[in-house]
Amino acid sequence: MVALILFLTCLFVAVAIGGMAAWSDIKGLVIPNWHSGVIIVSFFAAFGFMHLLGHPQIFGSILSHLTAALIIFAITATLFGLKTIGAADSKLCTAYAFWAGVAGLPAFLFYMSVVGGLVGLWAIALQKWQPVKSPAPGGWVARVQAGENKVPYGVAIVVGALASFVKLGYFNGAILTLLGHS
Repeated sequence: MVALILFLTCLFVAVAIGGMAAWSDIKGLVIPNWHSGVIIVSFFAAFGFMHLLGHPQIFGSILSHLTAALIIFAITATLFGLKTIGAADSKLCTAYAFWAGVAGLPAFLFYMSVVGGLVGLWAIALQKWQPVKSPAPGGWVARVQAGENKVPYGVAIVVGALASFVKLGYFNGAILTLLGHS
């Protein structure tokens, strides 16, 4: 039962902080650095707890998780250098790559790309038709309707991470039952 509580606590911290990051990105196109830091710490806490409590099968090898984070950091840092994404997007994406590991990267990247495309289309629609009559000043909607080409990509990153969590079985009843019986 202790393993289940610790795993779910770490997992829900990563999910909740992701929700906060996405909301912050929508509100003002800003993702505070501490959001990414807490997500990374929650991963290492969960990883450590599962190994200490005899459930290393919940995650891949540490090398898998470090490799995924390194791959994503290299790609997103390059995109940041090309001024294609923001630094906070790079950090958030890298933080969730720790959780995804190499096995979860395909789902993470696929769903992040799909949702990112949908958010981009929504931004185009906001610019073209300006359907929100009184958007919050300084918020993403107001800035896009004023002509800025910005997308709160943190939303896509968080949805991609959640999809990878499902793919990896982090919410799987069998895994949660296993942890609950230890």
